[in-house]
Amino acid sequence: MTYREYNFDGLVGPTHNYAGLGSGNLASMASKDHVSSPKAAALEGLAKMKLLAELGVPQAVLPPQRRPHLGYLRSCGYGSDPAELLENAAKAGDEGRRNLAIASSASAMWAANAATVSCSNDTGDDRVHITIANLSSQRHRALESLERLRVFQHLFEDEEFFEVHPPLPSTLPDEGAANHTRLARWHHDCGISLFAFGRASADHSSTSATSRFFPRQVKEASKAIAEQHGLEPDSTVFVRQSAQAIASGVFHNDVICVGSEFVLLAHEAAFAAHDAIAEIVTIGTRRVSVLDRDSHLIVISEDELPLTDAVRSYLFNSQLVELSAAASAKALIYPAECDEVPAAKAAIERILREDNPITQAIRVDVRQSMKNGGGPACLRLRVVLSDEERAAVRGNVFWTPQLHETLVDWVNRHYRDHLTPADLADVRLYHESEAALDELREVLQLPVI
Repeated sequence: MTYREYNFDGLVGPTHNYAGLGSGNLASMASKDHVSSPKAAALEGLAKMKLLAELGVPQAVLPPQRRPHLGYLRSCGYGSDPAELLENAAKAGDEGRRNLAIASSASAMWAANAATVSCSNDTGDDRVHITIANLSSQRHRALESLERLRVFQHLFEDEEFFEVHPPLPSTLPDEGAANHTRLARWHHDCGISLFAFGRASADHSSTSATSRFFPRQVKEASKAIAEQHGLEPDSTVFVRQSAQAIASGVFHNDVICVGSEFVLLAHEAAFAAHDAIAEIVTIGTRRVSVLDRDSHLIVISEDELPLTDAVRSYLFNSQLVELSAAASAKALIYPAECDEVPAAKAAIERILREDNPITQAIRVDVRQSMKNGGGPACLRLRVVLSDEERAAVRGNVFWTPQLHETLVDWVNRHYRDHLTPADLADVRLYHESEAALDELREVLQLPVI
């Protein structure tokens, strides 16, 4: 049976803005109050999907969420109808403006945080298991989970092939696939799941909401997901992020490590244990013959690429995609910012020179997302599906040239070229967003949320 890895990319929403809400996310905090371009952001994301689709990488799209989140604003006591809510929030000082920004965040675009997905080859009941992330460490992101659950329950409704789990309790902060990597010889083989976490739930150090840098994923959340997905204990690895990496702005593991099939690319300071990367390879080789230590493990040293440059360039938030199954060739889809950081550019050149499966490095421009702290890999959720499973997914969400043209036209008609912080209080933006998402729902054949 044929299995392929599908990239479900998040469409950027009409309220894409820079509010600096991502604590510990250096790019997000640095871009606070800048003028954004929702139209440019959405078109950049669609261009990336088109590029990958034309390389032969299967693509699908996930819709933006409805923003501003009126329920959140009502819970803050700003009124009832949209105009009243927006006006009162904007007039309520710094706290009101922050709540308005929280309610208007388009952060659901970063689909890598949508859920953790386990391939049916790895689970106890031979079904694809999906656990929606609660994202409870950040208020604006915690608003995403309920709508996400409903969309995924629709897309993956067929219980013969899928089980969609609701988010874990908020006491177990879970950030989704940004902290999960599946490694396998081929997609159709059994694999190992690498779960990265920042702390144990009983460890409350460095977790203050006022801290710039704090670990978001707890070990117990990762273990709970592995258990409810029916993953074999000897095919799961739990590794702790290094405090050094977190303090450098590595809020998710996908900012410092990326893996696909039999290739693992990581910074030497990604994990707390000095030999964690070697252990991952050893475990993988012994248990399911996943990795070859010499050819398929690529470690970038601190001397070669300092953590500050790794975070600034987002090299490790590149996508690793399959170019040719027969030739075992991979392409590194890297953000344009890497070309502006000499050490990152040199690291890419070194990877291409060496004997490893990465044979191409392809630059993509997703600057609107990058300014908010999300690179190419943040924008997609990887879902390994068999042909039968792919056919069971509901909705018109799989990429085709026709769907691409429809979505580009939809963005050009509905999205603003520029958005300032003050614009978030404009009730016209609310009505524009509602009209856009109502039309999109029909295009993607999704239910009313």
